[in-house]
Amino acid sequence: QVDLWQPSSPFHIVEGTVTDARVPRNASRRLLPYLQRANIPYTILIADLQKAIENQTGLRSHRSRRSLSGYNYEVYHSLEEIQSWMHHLNKTHPDLVHMFSVGESYEGRPLFVLKLGKRSRPYKKAVWIDCGIHAREWIGPAFCQWFVKEALETYQTDPAMRKMLTQLYFYVMPVFNVDGYHFSWTNDRFWRKTRSKNTRFRCHGVDANRNWKVKWCDEGASFHPCDDTYCGPFAESEPEVKAVAHFLRKHRKQIKAYLSFHAYAQMLLYPYSYKYATIPNFSCVELAAHNAVTALQSAYGVRYRYGPASSTLYMSSGSSMDWAYKNGIPYAFAFELRDTGHFGFLLPETLISPTCTETMLAVKNITLHLLKKCH
Repeated sequence: QVDLWQPSSPFHIVEGTVTDARVPRNASRRLLPYLQRANIPYTILIADLQKAIENQTGLRSHRSRRSLSGYNYEVYHSLEEIQSWMHHLNKTHPDLVHMFSVGESYEGRPLFVLKLGKRSRPYKKAVWIDCGIHAREWIGPAFCQWFVKEALETYQTDPAMRKMLTQLYFYVMPVFNVDGYHFSWTNDRFWRKTRSKNTRFRCHGVDANRNWKVKWCDEGASFHPCDDTYCGPFAESEPEVKAVAHFLRKHRKQIKAYLSFHAYAQMLLYPYSYKYATIPNFSCVELAAHNAVTALQSAYGVRYRYGPASSTLYMSSGSSMDWAYKNGIPYAFAFELRDTGHFGFLLPETLISPTCTETMLAVKNITLHLLKKCH
């Protein structure tokens, strides 16, 4: 009867855990006395969620129809707006941008990726960046767009950015879970999963970050189709996951870093998620994470925790990060962006700019680390 925001599954709730849950209005009258009797302290973070949602998406029609040259990176954009923005960049920056599709979603939408970088030499290493695996985490796609904007705007003036775009390609996928993201705009702001149909149950969707072929459907994932962490009927059952996995497999020798953007927790995570164990290249990855978090904090003093996902956040199996690492991509990271629960998935648009600005510092830091040899 409650929608868990943090952690994503009831299995992760143990004594001492802070848990964020969304409760229907009528259910809160039953829940609060129960918490009091059980001596569980609670805080109401958002009293009127409907109002908060309307504040965020209510004024849409007036302002998002601006021309693409005046595209506003400090508001959330619908899937249609993001895709026409991608087309526009593809047309207007042919020297640095190449747009292509890696496949189709369950509902038949193209899965667009932007390839950024100077065609300076025949072979270049690459970095993969994806956002929006979970539909309701809107700050993710906002960051992916911000990253592309920064790359194009500062390429001429910033030596670090010039170096990055000259020596590397960036594959940026602003919205991984296109069907779910679209649904979070039209039907249910807090939708998380994909939108594939399940024949036996009336529930839609699979958790696209539990559907990868690495310790699939083990701890931290659910076999039940109605659960938020449902792993799917089999690994890579979701066309979105299958398409991206296929692309990454094909380019595994070229891609040196995999970065996935989520919300919320303010963490920088690296493998493993599915077990408590140290990765072979731990010292290089740990150093990159430490420096990235330090760089991020230098902007506004926001502290990120960092470490292996299993011990820093919680155990989960079938995640894209673990899969990328297992498939030979040496630097695999998952960012959990702002905040730590005050706004949760409803991070206000006023916080898009500071969140993206600080995250940009971390991403550049990881990328430049990549270009240096780490032993």
